[in-house]
Amino acid sequence: MSTITRNKSSKPRLTVKDLARDLGMSVSTVSRAFHAEAVIAHDTRDLVLKRAREIGYTPNPFARSLITKRTRIVGVVVADITNPFYPEVLTRLTRALRDIDMNVMLVAADRSGEIDEALRLLLNYQPDLAIILAATLPSEAAQECRKAGTPVIFFNRLSADGHAFGVSCDNVLGGRSIADFLIDSGHRHLAYIAALPDASTNVARQGGFRERAVERGLATPPVIEAGQFSYHAGYQAAQKLRDLDRMPDGVFCANDILAVGFLDGVRRELGLGVPEDISIVGFDDIEMAHWPSHGLTTVQQPIEQMLEATISLAKDLAANSSQEPIVQLIPPGAVIERATTRRRLYDQDA
Repeated sequence: MSTITRNKSSKPRLTVKDLARDLGMSVSTVSRAFHAEAVIAHDTRDLVLKRAREIGYTPNPFARSLITKRTRIVGVVVADITNPFYPEVLTRLTRALRDIDMNVMLVAADRSGEIDEALRLLLNYQPDLAIILAATLPSEAAQECRKAGTPVIFFNRLSADGHAFGVSCDNVLGGRSIADFLIDSGHRHLAYIAALPDASTNVARQGGFRERAVERGLATPPVIEAGQFSYHAGYQAAQKLRDLDRMPDGVFCANDILAVGFLDGVRRELGLGVPEDISIVGFDDIEMAHWPSHGLTTVQQPIEQMLEATISLAKDLAANSSQEPIVQLIPPGAVIERATTRRRLYDQDA
């Protein structure tokens, strides 16, 4: 094995030819070692990767893209990074994408309305795929993706126009299961705390919850508009309970962080006991929901199954980006009962 020397002043970038010469292998063999899907002997791949680390060689993705016509870039666009649900998802998603030899480019927007600008920035890098988290894609931005030949996958959201792939929890089923849980535990006066009006997650959970309540013989649950998936929005929404004709005994909040804010608002601003006076249920099962200070009853998102479906779809699209869009709905987990709900004895005259 030869020794590679580098000019300490200029430090020219090592090329695949340098590495191949150093190992006494062909350029094509060395190149295959850096492709997870390429056919190459296991020992040979290990030898190439080990020597590459020793001499400081890294593949040039831009040079590779000129040959393969693919950048191996997945753009991940997110507009609600402050929601505790998404940092966990992002960590696991980026790890899974790296495992299939994809390069992740994260583009964050402060507000959902900035998604189109963020996506245009991303398209400058010619990504093979875009994954949208916690955002609704404007029609103009969606059209630009189609023109660029970049497939779009919505994670935990669904496209408004139906022209994008989607992987989501079955939020209608989740809303229905929470209605059943509250009714079966003796609650008869339900309400829903809504978040973003154009978010498919919010719309589906609200629809499933209210529809199931009516099917079970209850009055249609009133909706309190919080406007955002945030702690502050939930806290403010608690004060709107005063505007209702009747105080509910069971409330479903559109997600956990909204429910935590609502929980604190009910206790601090209204002086109500939870669950003595009112039961509260969230959705997601974020880490905060486990904390003893909250002990939030909630529904667990099927994150593992959603990530597996997303990665499988990303692999398929890497091989054939011209597929017709499909939507995959994953059943939610069961209701996890904690300290914010209790069983109630129902008085027929109440």
